[in-house]
Amino acid sequence: MSFPSILTPAEARSERDRLVGAGKELVFTNGCFDILHRGHAEYLAFARSQGDALCVGLNSDASVRRSKGPTRPVNPQEDRAFVVGSLRAVDFVVIFDEDEPKNLISQVLPQVLVKGRDWAHYVSGREIVEKHGGRVVLAEMVAGRSTTTTIERILGSQAG
Repeated sequence: MSFPSILTPAEARSERDRLVGAGKELVFTNGCFDILHRGHAEYLAFARSQGDALCVGLNSDASVRRSKGPTRPVNPQEDRAFVVGSLRAVDFVVIFDEDEPKNLISQVLPQVLVKGRDWAHYVSGREIVEKHGGRVVLAEMVAGRSTTTTIERILGSQAG
């Protein structure tokens, strides 16, 4: 049985350097990926299609709580990292504790940074990637698919 690769930032940078040495591009994206759904799967497959390997920066539990509130995440970071890392599109996962992945991006230095079009107004790490000759790609989002919507549907089905 193959287990997903959950790396430290330094290990992710080593993997990036190995890929660059082989003439390949590392793609980076990030998120909470709390309750995995079709929108996540399509987004990650799109991100992976932008290069040769995909690194997913995963918000830590503390980071998710600061961003989404005290009832989130639903699933702990170890479980989220395992599930995301198990997807065919994902090569490795790095858990980060900051509110945004800028520091992690500066450590890993991917050549491609993918973020959902809903973040077009601000892509954390954009200037770092572009300064090093990389590019930023905005992904279309799958309408009506979000963890928040899923949770609301579950809670709504319990009412009454």
